[in-house]
Amino acid sequence: MTWRIPISFLSFFLPLAALGHGLAPQPPADEDRKIVFPDVEGYLTLVFDPHTHSVFSDGHVWPKIRVGEANRDGLDAMAVTEHLEYQPHLEDLPHEDRNRSFEEAANAARYSDLIVIPGAEITRKAPASHMNAIFIQDANKLYHVPESEAPYSPNDFRDTAREWPAQNAINAANEQGAFVFWNHSWWASDFPNGIPVLSDFHRENVEKGRLHGIEIANGKNYSEDAFQIALDNNLALIGVSDVHDLIDWDYEPHKGGHRPVTLVFAHERSASSMKEALFDRRTVVWYKNWLMGREPHLRPLLEASLSFSDAAYQDAQILSVTIHNRSDADFHLRSLSPFGLHRHASTFIVPQHSSERIMVRTGELVGTISMEFEVLNAYVAPNETIRIEMEAEVQQ
Repeated sequence: MTWRIPISFLSFFLPLAALGHGLAPQPPADEDRKIVFPDVEGYLTLVFDPHTHSVFSDGHVWPKIRVGEANRDGLDAMAVTEHLEYQPHLEDLPHEDRNRSFEEAANAARYSDLIVIPGAEITRKAPASHMNAIFIQDANKLYHVPESEAPYSPNDFRDTAREWPAQNAINAANEQGAFVFWNHSWWASDFPNGIPVLSDFHRENVEKGRLHGIEIANGKNYSEDAFQIALDNNLALIGVSDVHDLIDWDYEPHKGGHRPVTLVFAHERSASSMKEALFDRRTVVWYKNWLMGREPHLRPLLEASLSFSDAAYQDAQILSVTIHNRSDADFHLRSLSPFGLHRHASTFIVPQHSSERIMVRTGELVGTISMEFEVLNAYVAPNETIRIEMEAEVQQ
């Protein structure tokens, strides 16, 4: 029997296989899956995934693969944030230095433009639960396990490591200047009803400036309750993949899917500028086809993404206007203008990186067209969408 391997199978695995030996150049961004949002006035829009895993904790790939995936997705930055206490591969991959994952990823990325941020995941049961610390200096100082003559089993290591108070880990991270955020706060193990509540532990750390953000989107889940917790407590809005397997398996970018990401509005393309932006809460989360952010950050992104052009009268007094979309989101718009539309209903979609021509019944000739739209898939709070205006001069 002759085995024939489909070309689609090879095209999926060969880019990853190429990463298996040495420091071969990382794969370039794949234009079909690249995550692209425009820069906004005064800032660069940087695409960041601050929560991923590799075999150095409970992930299933080498850190170099994470770098390759990030490059193919066109990310500006990523962090490999291994569980410090949960090490299920410990017997197969013993490593006393918890910085090794970052070092491997940073080494793999050194011939690319990807910014690799050092980080780690602090893993506890409720009320502390799981928290990520990024921009750390030494992951080894964020956990403590006594030396043992006999090697720890993964379960014994986990149980022993969790005895060290979570507050000690948070304090150690903050002493290193880390940005700390609460992970997947809605987990059923902590809140069986899926509704997270800010614990005294988290509230105290927020009040003392030790907890700086909260995930509102993680993997395939979004929590409007976490969104509200962020708004109520001045926490940065964070979106992450928390990927453990392959991005291609979990998010199927080859079918149009994408990982959740945090859009960071930074003064320059550097780790230090990203850190400053995160502490200033300048983020928007992109999850599936929804954007979530505070109004001062979401509005400039939408204004940079959507615009009018080519306004001209075509038929009698019916005005033709083209709407351009320069982002990766398909924008769902609802016209709030007193003008009626002539070929579209009041709600319509402007697909990503494309244009849509609408016909506007202005009633009388106008020299300038200004219209207000509700962006139905862009939120400034749970169940609260944002409105934007677009304007263009009418061609004579």
